[in-house]
Amino acid sequence: MDVDHAVLLVLGGVGSGLTGSMAGLASLVSYPVLLAVGIPPVAANMTNTVALLSSAAGAAAGSRRELRGQGRRNLRHGAIAVAGGTAGAVLLLSTPSSAFERIVPWLIVLGAITLLLREPLRTWYAKPGFRPPLGVAIFMIAIYGGYFGAAAGVLLLAAMSLAATEALAVTNAVKSVVLGAANLAAAILYALIAPVHWTAAALLAAGCLLGSWLGWPWYGACRNVRYG
Repeated sequence: MDVDHAVLLVLGGVGSGLTGSMAGLASLVSYPVLLAVGIPPVAANMTNTVALLSSAAGAAAGSRRELRGQGRRNLRHGAIAVAGGTAGAVLLLSTPSSAFERIVPWLIVLGAITLLLREPLRTWYAKPGFRPPLGVAIFMIAIYGGYFGAAAGVLLLAAMSLAATEALAVTNAVKSVVLGAANLAAAILYALIAPVHWTAAALLAAGCLLGSWLGWPWYGACRNVRYG
């Protein structure tokens, strides 16, 4: 891998970490960067999942204050996310490359639309009437996260915020840990049996770790903002 590609991956990782910690949109930055350096779509997606583990680690490290007392909650939701992330990874491994390449542009569009409409979606989801229990919502979002994941953080934050009356920063911190659990489950499968590009993953992960660590202080301004 040449120097230009290495620099692009690190910078893309920083941008991914920043957007992931603040908006849950890491894959919308990191995945196109992996494609830009010439990695095939399916391998890029798997490499991306492995690399984004550092984003979750950076966010968790930066939000230690918000995560105090959240251990049982993280374990409960994290277990559900692990099951969903594993299912998503199995789904991806079972999807032909040609089919995945046709689906990905629509998933990216879905991620962008979710970002634009996240507040209206949250308002709609909060209206009285049927909506899936939080555990079901976490499982479904984790499947999506294990399969591709663009905007999974936005969806998970919206779902979790409806079940909480706490500062936004606390909900966001828990979201990062739970989504990290889904990514970890998928990443383990990819690392064992899939074509992960390890050099690209390492470079992207280094940038993600830095970006997520830098992005978390922005959420410090939200410590007193509450949902509910």
